[in-house]
Amino acid sequence: MSGTFTKLKNAYHLLKSIDFKMLAKLSEKIDLQQVMQSVAKMDETQLNGLMKMLSSRGSKKALPPIDGDFYDLSAKLSREDRELQLKVRAFMEKEIQPIVNEYWLKAEFPFEIIPKFAALNICGVTYDGYGCPNRSYLMEGIIAMEMARVDASIATFFGVQSGLAMGSIYMLGSESQKDEWLPGMQQLKTIGAFGLTEPEVGSGTAGGLTTTAKREGDTWILNGQKKWIGNATFADVIIIWARDVDDNQVKGFLLRKGTPGFSVEKMHDKMALRIVQNGLITMKDCRIAESDRLQRANSFRDTSRVLRMTRAGVAWEAVGCARGAYENALAYTRSRKQFGKPIASFQLIQGHLVEMLSNLTAMQTMAFRLSEIQDEGGLKDEHASLAKVFCTLRTRDVVSRAREVMGGNGILLEYNVARFVADAEAIYSYEGTKEINSLIVGRAITGASAFV
Repeated sequence: MSGTFTKLKNAYHLLKSIDFKMLAKLSEKIDLQQVMQSVAKMDETQLNGLMKMLSSRGSKKALPPIDGDFYDLSAKLSREDRELQLKVRAFMEKEIQPIVNEYWLKAEFPFEIIPKFAALNICGVTYDGYGCPNRSYLMEGIIAMEMARVDASIATFFGVQSGLAMGSIYMLGSESQKDEWLPGMQQLKTIGAFGLTEPEVGSGTAGGLTTTAKREGDTWILNGQKKWIGNATFADVIIIWARDVDDNQVKGFLLRKGTPGFSVEKMHDKMALRIVQNGLITMKDCRIAESDRLQRANSFRDTSRVLRMTRAGVAWEAVGCARGAYENALAYTRSRKQFGKPIASFQLIQGHLVEMLSNLTAMQTMAFRLSEIQDEGGLKDEHASLAKVFCTLRTRDVVSRAREVMGGNGILLEYNVARFVADAEAIYSYEGTKEINSLIVGRAITGASAFV
């Protein structure tokens, strides 16, 4: 009798706790009898799992931060370097991110950012003197990555100004040339460019340079063309590499803006790095004083010293481009919902994200060690070339997967990844193609040169 009373008492409390209005609404959507039969067949483990799922519904779980530095390499930086990294990141996110898609689409350069850029005081970051910061090569790489993480075009502008142009003068110029040019370039009051590539000569400039230089007394006469020259349309000085017709050696010259016989035509219709103002330069009997010849640039080996230094920066740009694509894609998958839940919870999407992060992490650790070798004074051509090959190749894979997980939205500029996909193609090709850099590494590991 007491057992029956207990059952009735429990049934009363159960009925009292049921919201019959809610139950009626629920019965319009599902078959309650079928649900009860299914639940009744569950074992204890299944019931516990069901209750856990039901109790978690509606509760907002804190998501992990979006951070492409999965192995926390930034923790190896000094406090001062970490502060500078975050300062550059804040600048890129505040000043560049809001305007980048507009300027990229118009293929124009945002000249209004140059004074703000100068305030960062990072041009000539690794050089000593002339107003330069004298920081490590590792810091230079980190800066390039932070820029490319938001926009590879701005990173390229910085690389041409701070690396190729200033680097040529710093490494190969006379003291008077350094004094004249480097302080203004460091403050971005003077803009530089680097003229090596030609219309018919790309990565094979070591043996095929067609621009000529003929000395007449204290004057050099330059003739030829240069193509794909970043910053060329507005540069105050362009480093021109030309072959001396008398000794057949490559020499460097400081071509000043407005030199008679010099003209530049902006290149149009690029699909990548559209903010970079690339130019086709033509020189017809340009007369340059001997005092404007880079005094320590006497062969292509000297040119290679500059390229070796900056090629490491290109590897870091590739890392930044991949990191930007990965972080944008991850953020998208966490907010984009399909079938009632974020697509980041789908197995196939997570597979793509992990592949992207794996490539990115490998690239970052390689570039990090490359810069350490450079700071130790042990950098060789093959070191820089291997990183350039691997990082730019893997970047193409990362941006492709980023576009994949975003579906159709992946081709819209507003989601940023489309820009990274396009820009990765330029990074893959410039500063030496995959094939040329592979042959540099191949020569180092086999002892046999496969160059034609």
